[in-house]
Amino acid sequence: MKKEEPKLENLIEKLQNNFMEEELEDIKKAYYYAEEKHQGKNRLTNEPYITHPLNVALILSELNVDKITIMASLLHEVINNGETTEEELEENFGAEIANIVKTISTINKLELPDDKESSAIYLRKVLVGLAEDVRVLFIKLADRLHNMRTIWAVNPDKQKRKANETMNVLIPIAHRLGIYSIKSELEDLCLRYLKPDVYEDILKQLDASIEELENVLEEMQDSISDILMEHGIKFHIKSRVKSVYSIYKKLSKGKKWSEIYDILALRVIVEKESDCYLAIGLIHSKFHPLPKRFKDYIAMPKENMYQSLHTGVFGIDGEIFEIQVRTNEMDEIAEKGIASHWSYKEKGTKKIQNMMEQKLEIFRNIIDAYKETDSDIDFAESVNADIIGESIYVFTPKGDVVELPKGSTPIDFAYRIHSKVGDTTVGAIVNDEIVPLSYELQDNDVIKINTNKNSVPSKEWLDFVKTSGAKTKIKSYFSKQDRADYIENGKNILERELRKQKLAFNEVFNEEKLEKLFHDLKVNDVEEIYLAIGSFRYTAGYIIKLTTEEKQDVTDALIEKVTKHKSTIPHNKNDIVVGEYNDILVSLARCCKPVKGDNIIGYITKGEGISVHRADCQNIVGKQERLIDVYWSENDESVYHSDIFIETLNDKNYVTDIINKASLKNISVVSFSTNDTNELTIYNLTIKVKNTTELNDFLNSMYSLPFVKRVGKK
Repeated sequence: MKKEEPKLENLIEKLQNNFMEEELEDIKKAYYYAEEKHQGKNRLTNEPYITHPLNVALILSELNVDKITIMASLLHEVINNGETTEEELEENFGAEIANIVKTISTINKLELPDDKESSAIYLRKVLVGLAEDVRVLFIKLADRLHNMRTIWAVNPDKQKRKANETMNVLIPIAHRLGIYSIKSELEDLCLRYLKPDVYEDILKQLDASIEELENVLEEMQDSISDILMEHGIKFHIKSRVKSVYSIYKKLSKGKKWSEIYDILALRVIVEKESDCYLAIGLIHSKFHPLPKRFKDYIAMPKENMYQSLHTGVFGIDGEIFEIQVRTNEMDEIAEKGIASHWSYKEKGTKKIQNMMEQKLEIFRNIIDAYKETDSDIDFAESVNADIIGESIYVFTPKGDVVELPKGSTPIDFAYRIHSKVGDTTVGAIVNDEIVPLSYELQDNDVIKINTNKNSVPSKEWLDFVKTSGAKTKIKSYFSKQDRADYIENGKNILERELRKQKLAFNEVFNEEKLEKLFHDLKVNDVEEIYLAIGSFRYTAGYIIKLTTEEKQDVTDALIEKVTKHKSTIPHNKNDIVVGEYNDILVSLARCCKPVKGDNIIGYITKGEGISVHRADCQNIVGKQERLIDVYWSENDESVYHSDIFIETLNDKNYVTDIINKASLKNISVVSFSTNDTNELTIYNLTIKVKNTTELNDFLNSMYSLPFVKRVGKK
């Protein structure tokens, strides 16, 4: 009998208790739009194409995600398979949904090029890096789950390829986001297609005894229910036979079927945290616990925010049962992970556990840092370290648990406690022994941070801290400190110039003249004027002249400063040398993105320091009067963004091949987009390189790919 296709009504029925009527109307609008765009198209299963996004939305409805996520999931294929433009999508549904759908469309073009672990790690980084909005990952996981449910419709080679990609790339993401319900089903589906013989064998052994196992589970459930009701604990119980993949993992470690103790599992859901411990005690009083099987994940949550008490007991008929005890909220988090926070935060109906809020804070810190770096790869590396990578659990002297990425230091720990603690750290004691601040923390370390209220951060900390949160806070401190120094310096310079010209501050800068200055310089207050002088954007003399009618044609004091001195090329702490100075505001032009080794020229901007261009940049043609010589310094630690293009045949998508080649060359891909013509596909990439030698080597290496026709700098 053919399974009935889902309908919009099924989705609305699932959502109606969580959304207002106008929100449901928005969701219906997204559905009807997608239905129109996919009209006349079928999947390989012969179902109408719209059933795929509808099923994805139904999967996500179980996670209590927000309206935007549901709408974006319904629309997630309209660019790749519905011939919709991003502009059209934004016009109909807004920029937020358009950005999510665009990102999903890009991610869905990525494929694992081979079975190498390095390829899987890199693809995982790129995937997570592109997902600036974590809701993109929710949709991608639900999208893959439905595709894996229907993967029987494709050829066996593709089945294995997609199952392998899911196992190595997507399941680790589901695990770290704590979305157990999706992770568990994906694991079973992957095993089914990667090792069909093993899967079927386990399934047969389970089926042979399933009726007996379910009867024993029911008896055990009744027995535990009697104990809890007798003591007035409010609860409900879920029971299950262990998943096929979980059993496979046990067997693959050399265990025999008879040695797998936790095939039978019961989950007891109670109202309060204190009831968890009381319930476990009552269960242990009746059923003898297995030695060393009790685990307290409430006091010490897992890295994916999972909280529960676990035990193993000898139960009915001598069977061994795995028993988990948790609150409703813990159960919600265990099944839905980080996704559950969206509903909690919006409705304000539940208290967020400190450990869970800490995980969201990590994600927010990474996203804040990403906004500053403007680099998808930097973001991916941070997520890989802070979210996807391995975690350790350490303790404060009071016994509070703190989760950190593996490789973290006492400085990371200090900033996780509080920004003020991090800023004033002077030393660390780990397990009663003094350690250097660069010491790599280990699981179960007890850390005491010594602080001094007069102490400040050190820039050297940036060389060894691990977490993006610590890096962002250290950089923020020095950014504020530099600003304060520039303001103080600018004020002193201006006061000296006023004394030199025998002028009184109140005469030169009365209310009327200050308003004029604010207007001319496009600043808001006197501090910003001091900042401009202190950072050498303007001279004090020029600022004073602006208060009179004697306005100069040349508005930037840098011209006067840099033309007084012969240019040299000393060892310099900055990337660019301007004359003998290293304290002039210099930036690399975004239009041509010069890379170390390019011939460069400086352009003196109006009030924004010196913009460095490639010498052949079209934007500086005809502007000789504001051009000055600049040079690359001896500093070789920096990396630069460079825009390149790669022209390929348009017979298939080569994104993954290109990214894999970049990975082999240790080149970071910051972003990419594609343009298609009748015969070619043009891939536009922004990459990070150290110099032109590295850039040219990468460009030349691309010609080793048979589908590449032409490459070059933009």
